[in-house]
Amino acid sequence: MFEIKNLNVAYGQSEVLHGIDLAVQPGEIVAVVGRNGMGKSTLMKSLIGTIPCRSGEVLIDGKDVSVLPSHQRVARGLAYVPQGRQIFGTMTVRENIETGLVVTGKSDVPEEIYSLFPILWEFDKRRGGNLSGGQQQQLAIARALASDPKILLLDEPTEGIQPSIIKDIAKVLKDIRQLRNLCIVVCEQVLSFILDVADRIVVMENGRLVHATPRAEVNEAEIARFLAV
Repeated sequence: MFEIKNLNVAYGQSEVLHGIDLAVQPGEIVAVVGRNGMGKSTLMKSLIGTIPCRSGEVLIDGKDVSVLPSHQRVARGLAYVPQGRQIFGTMTVRENIETGLVVTGKSDVPEEIYSLFPILWEFDKRRGGNLSGGQQQQLAIARALASDPKILLLDEPTEGIQPSIIKDIAKVLKDIRQLRNLCIVVCEQVLSFILDVADRIVVMENGRLVHATPRAEVNEAEIARFLAV
Protein backbone atom coordinates (compact mmCIF):
# COMPACT_ATOMS: atom_id res chain seq x y z
CA MET A 1 0.00 0.00 0.00
CA PHE A 2 2.84 2.43 0.83
CA GLU A 3 6.27 2.44 -0.77
CA ILE A 4 9.22 4.82 -0.90
CA LYS A 5 11.68 4.29 -3.75
CA ASN A 6 15.16 5.83 -3.96
CA LEU A 7 14.03 9.02 -2.22
CA ASN A 8 16.60 11.83 -2.18
CA VAL A 9 15.99 15.14 -0.41
CA ALA A 10 18.20 18.23 -0.25
CA TYR A 11 18.29 21.63 1.41
CA GLY A 12 19.72 23.75 -1.37
CA GLN A 13 22.85 21.96 -2.59
CA SER A 14 23.19 19.88 0.58
CA GLU A 15 21.61 16.44 0.21
CA VAL A 16 20.24 15.15 3.53
CA LEU A 17 18.37 11.98 2.52
CA HIS A 18 20.18 9.51 0.32
CA GLY A 19 18.32 6.82 -1.61
CA ILE A 20 15.64 5.91 0.96
CA ASP A 21 13.78 2.67 0.15
CA LEU A 22 10.95 1.43 2.36
CA ALA A 23 7.75 -0.56 1.83
CA VAL A 24 4.98 -0.82 4.43
CA GLN A 25 2.15 -3.33 4.30
CA PRO A 26 -1.47 -2.71 5.40
CA GLY A 27 -1.76 -3.35 9.13
CA GLU A 28 1.97 -2.94 9.74
CA ILE A 29 3.60 -0.50 12.17
CA VAL A 30 7.14 0.47 11.17
CA ALA A 31 9.34 2.51 13.50
CA VAL A 32 12.10 4.63 11.97
CA VAL A 33 14.63 5.26 14.73
CA GLY A 34 17.81 7.29 15.09
CA ARG A 35 19.44 10.12 16.97
CA ASN A 36 18.54 13.78 16.47
CA GLY A 37 19.85 15.20 13.21
CA MET A 38 19.86 11.90 11.32
CA GLY A 39 17.04 12.90 8.94
CA LYS A 40 13.90 11.41 10.50
CA SER A 41 11.84 14.62 10.54
CA THR A 42 13.07 15.53 7.06
CA LEU A 43 11.80 12.14 5.87
CA MET A 44 8.37 12.77 7.41
CA LYS A 45 8.10 16.28 5.92
CA SER A 46 9.18 15.07 2.49
CA LEU A 47 6.59 12.28 2.56
CA ILE A 48 3.73 14.67 3.37
CA GLY A 49 5.09 17.25 0.89
CA THR A 50 6.16 20.21 3.04
CA ILE A 51 9.74 19.62 1.84
CA PRO A 52 10.19 18.74 -1.86
CA CYS A 53 12.16 15.67 -2.82
CA ARG A 54 15.03 15.97 -5.29
CA SER A 55 14.31 12.58 -6.84
CA GLY A 56 12.60 9.28 -6.13
CA GLU A 57 9.01 8.14 -5.67
CA VAL A 58 6.42 8.06 -2.88
CA LEU A 59 3.79 5.50 -3.85
CA ILE A 60 0.29 5.05 -2.42
CA ASP A 61 -1.51 2.03 -3.90
CA GLY A 62 1.17 1.99 -6.61
CA LYS A 63 0.64 5.62 -7.68
CA ASP A 64 3.40 8.19 -7.28
CA VAL A 65 2.35 11.21 -5.20
CA SER A 66 5.81 12.78 -4.84
CA VAL A 67 4.97 15.75 -7.10
CA LEU A 68 1.61 16.50 -5.45
CA PRO A 69 1.07 19.28 -2.89
CA SER A 70 0.36 18.23 0.69
CA HIS A 71 -3.43 18.59 0.57
CA GLN A 72 -3.64 16.31 -2.46
CA ARG A 73 -1.49 13.71 -0.72
CA VAL A 74 -3.91 13.83 2.19
CA ALA A 75 -6.79 13.30 -0.24
CA ARG A 76 -4.97 10.24 -1.60
CA GLY A 77 -4.78 8.73 1.88
CA LEU A 78 -1.71 10.13 3.65
CA ALA A 79 -2.09 11.64 7.15
CA TYR A 80 0.61 13.32 9.24
CA VAL A 81 1.00 13.99 12.96
CA PRO A 82 3.88 16.49 13.18
CA GLN A 83 6.52 16.80 15.85
CA GLY A 84 5.24 19.17 18.52
CA ARG A 85 1.62 18.26 17.67
CA GLN A 86 0.71 21.69 16.20
CA ILE A 87 -2.94 21.57 17.16
CA PHE A 88 -5.03 24.76 16.88
CA GLY A 89 -4.87 26.18 20.40
CA THR A 90 -7.78 28.61 20.16
CA MET A 91 -10.16 26.08 18.59
CA THR A 92 -12.15 23.53 20.55
CA VAL A 93 -11.31 19.83 20.55
CA ARG A 94 -14.21 19.11 18.19
CA GLU A 95 -13.25 21.97 15.85
CA ASN A 96 -9.68 20.64 15.70
CA ILE A 97 -10.90 17.17 14.72
CA GLU A 98 -13.33 18.65 12.18
CA THR A 99 -10.43 20.24 10.29
CA GLY A 100 -9.37 16.69 9.41
CA LEU A 101 -12.78 15.95 7.90
CA VAL A 102 -12.40 18.47 5.07
CA VAL A 103 -10.98 16.03 2.51
CA THR A 104 -13.69 13.43 3.26
CA GLY A 105 -16.65 15.72 2.59
CA LYS A 106 -18.17 14.70 5.94
CA SER A 107 -19.22 17.11 8.69
CA ASP A 108 -19.73 14.83 11.70
CA VAL A 109 -16.84 13.41 13.73
CA PRO A 110 -17.01 9.57 13.56
CA GLU A 111 -17.94 8.02 16.91
CA GLU A 112 -15.04 5.60 16.42
CA ILE A 113 -12.60 8.46 17.01
CA TYR A 114 -14.16 9.34 20.36
CA SER A 115 -14.18 5.64 21.33
CA LEU A 116 -10.42 5.55 20.69
CA PHE A 117 -9.90 8.78 22.67
CA PRO A 118 -12.57 9.00 25.41
CA ILE A 119 -10.83 12.00 27.00
CA LEU A 120 -11.50 14.01 23.83
CA TRP A 121 -15.21 13.30 24.14
CA GLU A 122 -15.08 14.52 27.72
CA PHE A 123 -13.23 17.69 26.67
CA ASP A 124 -15.16 18.13 23.41
CA LYS A 125 -15.80 21.86 23.92
CA ARG A 126 -12.49 22.70 25.60
CA ARG A 127 -9.93 24.75 23.71
CA GLY A 128 -7.03 22.71 22.38
CA GLY A 129 -4.52 25.04 23.99
CA ASN A 130 -5.91 24.17 27.44
CA LEU A 131 -5.18 20.44 27.11
CA SER A 132 -2.11 18.73 28.56
CA GLY A 133 0.70 17.65 26.25
CA GLY A 134 -0.52 14.07 26.19
CA GLN A 135 -4.08 15.12 25.48
CA GLN A 136 -2.89 17.39 22.67
CA GLN A 137 -1.00 14.44 21.18
CA GLN A 138 -4.18 12.36 21.25
CA LEU A 139 -6.02 15.26 19.61
CA ALA A 140 -3.39 15.51 16.85
CA ILE A 141 -3.76 11.77 16.13
CA ALA A 142 -7.56 12.06 16.17
CA ARG A 143 -7.41 14.99 13.72
CA ALA A 144 -5.23 12.91 11.38
CA LEU A 145 -7.61 9.93 11.61
CA ALA A 146 -10.56 12.15 10.70
CA SER A 147 -9.19 12.36 7.14
CA ASP A 148 -9.81 8.59 6.83
CA PRO A 149 -6.21 7.80 5.85
CA LYS A 150 -4.60 4.68 4.44
CA ILE A 151 -1.19 5.68 5.83
CA LEU A 152 -0.53 7.41 9.14
CA LEU A 153 2.81 9.18 9.70
CA LEU A 154 3.85 10.23 13.20
CA ASP A 155 6.94 12.30 14.02
CA GLU A 156 8.25 11.89 17.60
CA PRO A 157 4.80 11.26 19.16
CA THR A 158 6.24 10.72 22.67
CA GLU A 159 8.10 14.04 22.83
CA GLY A 160 7.33 15.91 26.06
CA ILE A 161 4.79 13.32 27.25
CA GLN A 162 4.78 11.53 30.60
CA PRO A 163 5.47 7.75 30.63
CA SER A 164 1.92 6.65 31.51
CA ILE A 165 0.51 8.55 28.52
CA ILE A 166 3.23 7.09 26.25
CA LYS A 167 1.84 3.63 27.05
CA ASP A 168 -1.66 4.84 26.21
CA ILE A 169 -0.50 6.16 22.85
CA ALA A 170 1.20 2.85 22.04
CA LYS A 171 -2.05 1.01 22.81
CA VAL A 172 -4.08 3.44 20.69
CA LEU A 173 -1.79 2.97 17.68
CA LYS A 174 -2.18 -0.79 17.91
CA ASP A 175 -5.96 -0.39 18.27
CA ILE A 176 -6.02 1.88 15.19
CA ARG A 177 -4.04 -0.67 13.21
CA GLN A 178 -6.49 -3.40 14.18
CA LEU A 179 -9.60 -1.32 13.50
CA ARG A 180 -8.56 0.23 10.19
CA ASN A 181 -5.74 -1.96 8.84
CA LEU A 182 -3.61 1.15 8.30
CA CYS A 183 0.03 1.45 7.37
CA ILE A 184 1.64 3.31 10.28
CA VAL A 185 5.14 4.83 10.12
CA VAL A 186 6.44 6.38 13.34
CA CYS A 187 9.74 8.24 13.78
CA GLU A 188 10.88 7.93 17.35
CA GLN A 189 13.79 7.80 19.82
CA VAL A 190 12.19 6.27 22.94
CA LEU A 191 13.24 2.62 22.80
CA SER A 192 10.57 1.29 25.19
CA PHE A 193 7.83 2.81 23.03
CA ILE A 194 9.43 1.46 19.85
CA LEU A 195 9.65 -2.06 21.23
CA ASP A 196 6.05 -1.89 22.45
CA VAL A 197 4.43 -0.65 19.25
CA ALA A 198 6.50 -1.65 16.20
CA ASP A 199 6.25 -4.73 14.00
CA ARG A 200 9.48 -3.75 12.27
CA ILE A 201 12.29 -1.39 13.24
CA VAL A 202 14.34 0.56 10.70
CA VAL A 203 17.41 2.57 11.70
CA MET A 204 18.30 5.89 10.07
CA GLU A 205 21.84 7.25 10.29
CA ASN A 206 23.19 10.25 8.38
CA GLY A 207 20.23 10.32 6.00
CA ARG A 208 20.36 6.63 5.13
CA LEU A 209 18.48 3.55 6.28
CA VAL A 210 21.28 1.38 7.61
CA HIS A 211 19.55 -1.43 9.49
CA ALA A 212 16.16 -3.16 9.54
CA THR A 213 14.79 -6.00 11.63
CA PRO A 214 11.42 -7.52 12.57
CA ARG A 215 10.40 -6.85 16.18
CA ALA A 216 10.59 -10.57 17.03
CA GLU A 217 14.27 -10.68 16.02
CA VAL A 218 15.40 -7.33 17.37
CA ASN A 219 18.62 -7.01 19.33
CA GLU A 220 17.79 -4.32 21.90
CA ALA A 221 21.42 -3.53 22.63
CA GLU A 222 22.12 -3.02 18.92
CA ILE A 223 19.16 -0.64 18.49
CA ALA A 224 20.14 1.22 21.67
CA ARG A 225 23.61 1.73 20.22
CA PHE A 226 22.14 3.56 17.23
CA LEU A 227 20.18 5.81 19.62
CA ALA A 228 23.08 6.59 21.93
CA VAL A 229 24.38 10.16 21.87
